[in-house]
Amino acid sequence: MDVLVIVGILLFLLGLMISIALHEIGHMVPAKLFGIKVTQYMVGFGRTVWSRRRGDTEYGLKAIPLGGFVRMIGMFPPEPGGDPHRLRKASTGPIQALVEDARRAAKEEIEPGDEDRVFYRKAWWKKLIVMLGGPAMNVVLALLLAGGVLMTFGNPEKPVLAPTVSSVSECVIPASEGRVACEPDDAPAPAAEAGFQPGDEIVIFNDQPVTSWEQVSAEIRAAGAGPVRIGVVRDGEQLTLSPDLIMAERPTADSTVDDPEYSEVGFLGVSPIIDHYEKENVAGVMAWSGTFMTRMLDAMAGIPQRMGNVWDAAFGGAERDPETPVSIVGAGRIGGEIVSELAGAERIVTFIMLLATFNMAIAIFNLVPLLPLDGGHAAGAIWEGIKRGWARATRRPMPRPVDVAKGLPIAYGVAFLLIGMAVLLIYADIVNPIRLFG
Repeated sequence: MDVLVIVGILLFLLGLMISIALHEIGHMVPAKLFGIKVTQYMVGFGRTVWSRRRGDTEYGLKAIPLGGFVRMIGMFPPEPGGDPHRLRKASTGPIQALVEDARRAAKEEIEPGDEDRVFYRKAWWKKLIVMLGGPAMNVVLALLLAGGVLMTFGNPEKPVLAPTVSSVSECVIPASEGRVACEPDDAPAPAAEAGFQPGDEIVIFNDQPVTSWEQVSAEIRAAGAGPVRIGVVRDGEQLTLSPDLIMAERPTADSTVDDPEYSEVGFLGVSPIIDHYEKENVAGVMAWSGTFMTRMLDAMAGIPQRMGNVWDAAFGGAERDPETPVSIVGAGRIGGEIVSELAGAERIVTFIMLLATFNMAIAIFNLVPLLPLDGGHAAGAIWEGIKRGWARATRRPMPRPVDVAKGLPIAYGVAFLLIGMAVLLIYADIVNPIRLFG
């Protein structure tokens, strides 16, 4: 394996672990500010490889870098109608036993004097802030990373093209056919026949100077079929080439991916280089962020449907859809490809945008309102706020804290499903990974 690929994988894993560590800080800081006792702050799972205790909290790293956690005491309230200072006998029902075991474990963490430092006793809005702190940290980190790229390097979706040839088409392919390989019946491209080469800078079109790719493209499309004179600078010398343009089907200015539109226009057969990318101001970053979050939500919503392709790619030899989700293994491979295949600023920018994308994915995924995800606890806090608000409005006794422990059977089911998905994705990313560069 290429050394640069290994470096890219390690760098991405480091960036991902820093993101996870900041996610957990997003939980821990508000928890401590609200007086909740935090006994552990851990990055990773499994065996502890390093830890140090400061005050009430043990800070450490664990062997498996697949997540992290903050342990807060009193996540689950005592059973309804029971004495919070006594434990009742365990139930023989397996589901109820799960709930009672969780309550027992939560109670055993509470030491004398900690009664007012438990999570479940805090106001619903404080619990909500604590549980949303982690995803909020990832959203902020994603927007800071992406915003830094957009305001310094430029928006990768807004390239500014220069009138310099990057590639020359060998043939004419109608745009509506969506293919890139030439076929025997395809007409040769005028640029190839006229002798255009990559690196040629187009400076004159029919005796008129041109200074931008927009000018060149407009002149070619408007010229229609027939001979034209194009002045280029090649290796410091100006040459005049005389291609015979033809009419070809090309996308219109209003064409989109979802609603393609085509028209017959003049065609030369050259592609321009990207000179730079348009930089965004603060307003542009905010607008881009809204679009970015919408795309991520759509992508996350489509995961269940795309898992079928992952299964087919892993066990049936099907082509892997680049839009399917990836595991930490696949993400690391992508990071390795970026470092290995790209160079200069483009390498750094693409790597940073990959980290921004994964931070946003972490945030959105954790907001799913199911235990054991942050969104499940946040949903419990919101429901508690609704119940207390209704009780206050109707002058009824305040209800007990919402008992999220009752949702633990669902949590175990969700956890089992997530583990299964993770195993499938890891296997698929090993035997049939997504490749950005072929």
